[in-house]
Amino acid sequence: MNELCLAGPLIGLATFCIIGLFHPIVIKTEYYFGTRPWWVFLLLGVVCIVGALLVQHVVASALLGVTGFSSLWTILELFEQRTRVKKGWFPKGPGHRD
Repeated sequence: MNELCLAGPLIGLATFCIIGLFHPIVIKTEYYFGTRPWWVFLLLGVVCIVGALLVQHVVASALLGVTGFSSLWTILELFEQRTRVKKGWFPKGPGHRD
C-alpha cells in the first residue's frame, strides 16, 4: 500500500481532529479574552494558507490548508460565541469588558 492510498483517510481524520480542536479553542478564547484576539486567528490562517501553497507534500499542504481555513472560520465563530454568551447559553468569563 503506497502513501497515496493512505492520504485521503489521513487527511479526513486530521481534518476532523483539527475542526474538533478549534471548537474548544473558540470557547476558551472568548471566555478568557473576549473577541480581542481575532487578529491572531487571522494571522495564523494567512500563514498556514501561504504555507500550504509553498509545501509540495500533498498531505502536509492539505493539513496546512485545513488549519488555515479553520483558523479563519474561528474568527466568525469567536464573534458568534460572543452572541451565544450574551444570550446566556455560555458563561460570561473574565475576558469580557462591561
